[in-house]
Amino acid sequence: QVQLVESGGGLVQPGGSLRLSCAASGSVFSFYVMGWYRQAPGKQRELVATVTSGSITNVAASVKGRFTIARDNAKNTVSLQMNSLKPEDTAVYYCNARNPYSGFYNYWGQGTQVTVSS
Repeated sequence: QVQLVESGGGLVQPGGSLRLSCAASGSVFSFYVMGWYRQAPGKQRELVATVTSGSITNVAASVKGRFTIARDNAKNTVSLQMNSLKPEDTAVYYCNARNPYSGFYNYWGQGTQVTVSS
């Protein structure tokens, strides 16, 4: 059974920083694409950033230049460094791991709340 456990969410003032971490356990292989998605109240879940096993990243335009995704294949972890946070970044952030060769294997964490407010 695959488990993804996020940590690092919280309340931060505009312009501040947070770092999210996700630890994967179970049958999550190093070739999986790892990523972060977010869902704000009343909105659909959206991609924030993904990273392949070869560290190729895909970052949403809304966070490019402010957020950085990174992974450690040896530890099966993925992180999201979030800088210059804005109120519109407020959302529940979800860790994701998916097999790029099969849509059947797609896993989600339980989510962690990020609130940007003064």
